[in-house]
Amino acid sequence: MGKTLMIIGGALLLIGLLWQVGGRFFPLGRLPGDIVVEKENVKFYFPIVTCILLSIVLSLIMYLVRMFK
Repeated sequence: MGKTLMIIGGALLLIGLLWQVGGRFFPLGRLPGDIVVEKENVKFYFPIVTCILLSIVLSLIMYLVRMFK
């Protein structure tokens, strides 16, 4: 259990670092197709394309992990 938690923590740390550094080059969360509705004093933002892209990438990673396990 401890080893699993350490691996998950390391993966989250790596993802956070990549998100900070990669955000300058690849605007994750501001992709074309993300829904933004701005009214007078209300702003609604839903990153639908970003969610789909992350789902595809994570599914591919999980597939590869299962394939090599």
